[in-house]
Amino acid sequence: MVEPGTGRGTRGAQRSYKLFVVAGEHSGDALGAKLMAALNAQAAGQISYSGVGGAGMAAEGLPSLFPLADVAVMGPMSILPRLPRIVSRVYQAVDAAIAADPDCVVIIDSPEFTHPIAKRIRKRRPDIPIIDYVSPSVWAWRPGRARRMRAYVDHVMALLPFEPGAHERLGGPLCSYVGHPLIERYDWINTRDGHALARRLGIGDGRPVVVVLPGSRASEVSRMMQPFGKTLALMNARGVVPEVIVPVVESVRPLIEAQLSSWPFKPHLVSGDDDKFAAFKLADAALAASGTVTLELALSGTPMVVAYKVDAVAARLRFLLKVHSVVLANLVLGENAFPEYLQEQCTAARLADALLPLLADTQQRRDQLAALSRIPDRLLLAEGTPSERAAGIVWQHLAGCGSSARR
Repeated sequence: MVEPGTGRGTRGAQRSYKLFVVAGEHSGDALGAKLMAALNAQAAGQISYSGVGGAGMAAEGLPSLFPLADVAVMGPMSILPRLPRIVSRVYQAVDAAIAADPDCVVIIDSPEFTHPIAKRIRKRRPDIPIIDYVSPSVWAWRPGRARRMRAYVDHVMALLPFEPGAHERLGGPLCSYVGHPLIERYDWINTRDGHALARRLGIGDGRPVVVVLPGSRASEVSRMMQPFGKTLALMNARGVVPEVIVPVVESVRPLIEAQLSSWPFKPHLVSGDDDKFAAFKLADAALAASGTVTLELALSGTPMVVAYKVDAVAARLRFLLKVHSVVLANLVLGENAFPEYLQEQCTAARLADALLPLLADTQQRRDQLAALSRIPDRLLLAEGTPSERAAGIVWQHLAGCGSSARR
C-alpha cells in the first residue's frame, strides 16, 4: 500500500494525481463528497478532480461537466422519456474522461448511467483503472452482471458486508467491503433524544408510538400512503390507537399532506434528520416502505414491519429476484427477521397483524429486538470510517499499486 505524501510507489514521489469521478444521482453525490473529503485529508492537495457530480462534490473540488439533474432519474418508466439526453451525457462524460487522461476513474452507483461510461472508457483506454463505488444488486437480480463487470471494473467498493462474497461466488470483480455511510453516524444516531421530541409534540406515556415511513420519492408515497392509512384505520377498529409520527422529506410533503385526508387521524409530521432519528428512538415500532430506511431503523434499534409496491412494469419482473428478502436489514442478517409484504401481499390486514404484536411485550417483539442487536456488529468496521477505507482503495489505484488486483 502506498501512503499519501510519501512518494513511495511506481509513479514517482510527491507527484499530483488526476481522478475522474462520476455520480448519477444525489445519493451518489453525497458519497462522492465524503470520498473526496477523505482523499483530500489523506493526500493534501495532490489530487485534482473532474467528472460529474452535484453540490457536495463541487464543494470538495469537482467542477461538474453538467447538472446532475440531467441524469438523476429512477426506474425504467422515468428513464425512457429522457433517454436521448442521458445517452448524450454518457458520451460527453466518456469524451471528457479521455481528454482528462486521469490516473483513475471512480463511478458511483446509478449503474444505468455510470456503467455505460465505464465500458466506453475501458474500450478506449484499457490502461486506466476503474473503481465502482456501490455494488449493483447482482445478488438480487441479473447475477450475470457480476461476471460481465470484470471486463470494465477493477475493484468494487461495497456498502453491504455480504457483497464481497456474492461477487466472489458470481465471478465478479475484486470486491471489498468499505462500510455503509450510515455507520459513520452510528454514535450520533444513538444519542438522539426521543423523549425530548415527545415533549415537543405533546405525546404522553399512555399510547404506543408508531413511526410511519411511506418513502422519500413521489412514486413511493403515492403507492404506500393508502395501504398505510388503511392499516392504521384497522388498528383503530381493533381498539389500538397509536400516536403516529411521519418523518417527511420536504420534496414530498405536499403529496403526503394531500393524502392524509383518508387516514383515520392526523399524525405528527416531522422533518430533518434530528427529528427523524429521535422519532425512531421514541417509537415502539415502525411501518416502513422498503429501502435504506430499514438500515436506519435497524441501527436505531426500532422493530419494524416493511412493505412495498412497485409499478406494473417492475412488478412483472419479480421472477428475476434471487434473494430471500428485499429488506436490507434482513439481507445483512442473512435471515428474515423483519416481516415484509410486497405488491398484493401489502394489505391492511396483513400489515396490522404484523404490527400490533410489536406494540406489546410479545415473543415477536423480543425476537426482533434480539435480531436488531446483532446488526451493528455486522456493519461496523474494526477501525476507520467507510469514507476513509474507500479513500485508501482509491489511493492505491491512483498511485499505481492497484494494478495487481486487475483480473
